[in-house]
Amino acid sequence: MQLDITDIQSLCAAGAIIHEEHISINDSVNLKIFDITPAQKTDLPTVVFVAGWISRIEGWADVLCEMSKDFPIKYIETRDKISSQLKKGAQLRVEDIGDDIVKLVKRWNLKEKNYILLGSSLGATAILDSAEKYSPTPKAMILVAPNTEFRMPLIWQWIIGGFWPHLYFIIRPLIKWYLKHFRMHVDADIAQYKKYCTALDAADPNKLKTAAKTLWHYSVWDKLKCINIPVFIFSASTDKLHEPEQVERMLSLLPQAEHLDMKTNSATHSAEMVIALRQYLETIG
Repeated sequence: MQLDITDIQSLCAAGAIIHEEHISINDSVNLKIFDITPAQKTDLPTVVFVAGWISRIEGWADVLCEMSKDFPIKYIETRDKISSQLKKGAQLRVEDIGDDIVKLVKRWNLKEKNYILLGSSLGATAILDSAEKYSPTPKAMILVAPNTEFRMPLIWQWIIGGFWPHLYFIIRPLIKWYLKHFRMHVDADIAQYKKYCTALDAADPNKLKTAAKTLWHYSVWDKLKCINIPVFIFSASTDKLHEPEQVERMLSLLPQAEHLDMKTNSATHSAEMVIALRQYLETIG
């Protein structure tokens, strides 16, 4: 089920104004955008918000409630989301999602170093992939549990490659079981597992399969050393799904990177993350 504008309003701070747009990226891709004007006037940079793969906006309720107090926000539902309108031939590669973000930044006429790119998981990866293309240049890139690659066991590549999307309801319980027992630390953060179950229930099986097939051969490692934009990484050391052990290598490759371990996925999706973001922006001027 897709949320309407009243539902989105309930996720934001009192007094924030929500505007829903549908923007054509090209002849094949149309995306839903939520433009959020903060509850109070502010000099803070605009947040271009790019959530992760199959992530739903209600999963960011605590972040949006705190952020919309004083940050202008442009929340992008990327082409992998159920809300996107795609014509035959539209691809779902990381590179395509990144190019969409680049085109939207240009369309919005954002000012040089007066906006930040905030992405989680696949959204963070797409931001990194297209980092050299942004014009104007962002003030910073804020990455929440970023993925540099998407490792998938061979057996899952066979299952995903062979399943018929109309039978998704059969494979979905197996995906949840795999996540619970092999990719998530549910004892430390059961909320993350429940959030992903909700997202999987609402996912578009055709887009899910198409995107998955492009991800298991993807890596962004070779692009990191060329990114000369300040980067702040929020990681969660108990979040096995996003492989937090990759963060140290990322920090060694990114020329201007800082890091905060918030321990759990739930903490990276909390008001405390926004408070830490404000503090970071103060340090970079």
